[in-house]
Amino acid sequence: MKRSPMFVAFVAAMSLLAGLAVRAEAADGVLLAQKISSDTGVQTTRFQLGQTRLRGEITDAVGATQIVLFDSVKQVVDIVDVNKKTYVELTRADVDRMGSTMAGMQGQMAAVQAQMAAQMANMSPEQRAQMEAMMGRAGMPGMPNMAAGMGAMTATAKPEYRRGGTSTVGRWNCNVYEGFVNGQKTAEVCTVSASTLGGFTAADFEVANQLSAFLQRMMPQLANQIAGFGTAASQGFDGLPVRSMSNVAGRQTTTEVTEVARQNFDDSLFAVPTGFTKQDMASLMGGRGRQ
Repeated sequence: MKRSPMFVAFVAAMSLLAGLAVRAEAADGVLLAQKISSDTGVQTTRFQLGQTRLRGEITDAVGATQIVLFDSVKQVVDIVDVNKKTYVELTRADVDRMGSTMAGMQGQMAAVQAQMAAQMANMSPEQRAQMEAMMGRAGMPGMPNMAAGMGAMTATAKPEYRRGGTSTVGRWNCNVYEGFVNGQKTAEVCTVSASTLGGFTAADFEVANQLSAFLQRMMPQLANQIAGFGTAASQGFDGLPVRSMSNVAGRQTTTEVTEVARQNFDDSLFAVPTGFTKQDMASLMGGRGRQ
């Protein structure tokens, strides 16, 4: 199932945003800015959080902008394409339905791959080589070895974090934790205490935690990518990540916090702009969509 690249980038950004589960005491809202670097370039995000609403603005390497709006009371996400002046609305029922569909597809794929692997196990080396060559020509290289990989992905293996040294991110001195899955390093976070950020507490990012839970209903594998504000016992590391690095299938993504500030926001920031056209979910998944 193909998903919008900018939507995927937003999900990636949430993995660090949810980790900074803090609340400003002197203002009603929190502004948090991030920089996301990967082999596709550098993106920037700006999150504006109220008590029950969140606005995320994602700008890619070529300047295209997408806005994600979340209302925790209504349990609705609006994904706004600023350039096309369109938006897609996702309700709680929508993400539940999409999650069920994706789970079914993963189950079917795993069953097919397991069956193929079992059949190939009974083949001679020459027959296996011929079958692998045929699948490679058909655009399915490594198909017999993917059943285990699919099982690992659906199991959403959680990294085991080990305390490393210290580092510096922006103006913050932070503690490094390295994450391992099956003995292989797949992640690293650098964390600070809430007080180090300056007068924040855990409650102010509760709306971000609720958005994380909302998205996990659609993609449960995000559960182990979204770091909560907790302790070594609950998350595997202490403190709040100001830098997060992950390496999945050889692709490294680094997310860094560049600014955290206490601010008040106008209600209009959390609404879809007037005159924008609503489209269905097909456009979010890479289809043409319709009004």
